[in-house]
Amino acid sequence: MDRATMDAYTRILREELVCAMGCTEPIAIAYAAALARETLGCLPDTVDLSVSPNIIKNVKSVVVPHTGGLKGMRAAASAGIVAGDAAAELEVLARISPDDLPAISAFLERASFSLEPTSGETVLDIRIRVEAAGQSALVRIAGAHTNVVRVERDGEVLVDRPVEQAGCGEQTDRSILSIEGIVEYADTVALDEVAEVLERQISCNTAIADAGFTEHWGAGIGRVLMDAYGGTVHNRAKAAAAAGSDARMSGCELPVVINSGSGNQGITASLPVIVFAREMGVSHELLLRALVVSNLTTIHLKTGIGRLSAYCGATSAGCGAGAGICYLHGGKADEIAHTVVNAVAINSGMICDGAKPSCAAKIASAVEAGLLGWQMQVRGEEFFGGDGIVVKGVENTIEAVGRLARDGMRQTDEEIIRLMIGSPNR
Repeated sequence: MDRATMDAYTRILREELVCAMGCTEPIAIAYAAALARETLGCLPDTVDLSVSPNIIKNVKSVVVPHTGGLKGMRAAASAGIVAGDAAAELEVLARISPDDLPAISAFLERASFSLEPTSGETVLDIRIRVEAAGQSALVRIAGAHTNVVRVERDGEVLVDRPVEQAGCGEQTDRSILSIEGIVEYADTVALDEVAEVLERQISCNTAIADAGFTEHWGAGIGRVLMDAYGGTVHNRAKAAAAAGSDARMSGCELPVVINSGSGNQGITASLPVIVFAREMGVSHELLLRALVVSNLTTIHLKTGIGRLSAYCGATSAGCGAGAGICYLHGGKADEIAHTVVNAVAINSGMICDGAKPSCAAKIASAVEAGLLGWQMQVRGEEFFGGDGIVVKGVENTIEAVGRLARDGMRQTDEEIIRLMIGSPNR
């Protein structure tokens, strides 16, 4: 692999593996709101929020961290406006203290809110307009959770950028990724180039999984798995990822290192690999290289799907986890490609019906598919081109899944949203 491609792979990891506190969709609302308040220069009296239906889907049922258990778009916007730190982006609410909660509650009672869905092709779209004493500010985020495309103050345009089709306008081109390239990069990258982001992922994501096991969050899927099926490494890998999601979806105030804009995907891509590496007693270097494989495989699968869709993103991350575990066991590009194709064939089509406690159960299912895909490969079994959506060649199969999720499931997404927002918790 040439130096330019190596550097691009490194940039992709650094761009994707960032910290976020709380589910990224309400946090993106809080970030936009904090930036709008900063632009306005004072607390607003009115807040007009327009968001794409997919944002509504992913904000409706999750607790906003540091709000005392509040849910919904009003809560996210109010927390960002009253006490958010816009400079912290996806950790915008990290410094809120209990002393701030009365002010957030008071603002929720006092301010006038309007909430409307946007229309159009941009599935991740947040527009917030705030006003006070005849002054106004507007912020729009589109395409990606921190992609600020427009800022206005009193009608003066301060930022105006086109919404890139992929939603990651200034980020590195993900189309250069391939399974063969990912494995070559993982084998040869100097670890000091990626160790910081990977060590942070290990630390943060392990901590929130521990919280999911030791405290009662959500539906307690991680604890249910351990109680029901015991302590095999296979079950612990699923349970750890589920426990992290249990805590995260229910407002745990711990940061997560995300993948492809999602904390649940960051949890799913990393924790099963960490659990297997510790069980096997492999070197820390091999764990880091396996995390490179799992994270980049997840990113590669998600690139063609998009940030938000009707296709559950944990499915891609479960494939990534299977790839990383295969690498831990000595798998090379061919074995990892078979693992990915097998896993994709098992679980593709699992729907995303928003962020909520049941995401933990879907994560367990996605990790199971990744592990089964790997075990099939170990035993010389595989799905072939023509078996359902599987196409000959791993890259062709990944492209086909992207088309299925991005284009084929568009009407499914619309129906899911209609079902969910019949009586939305705003």
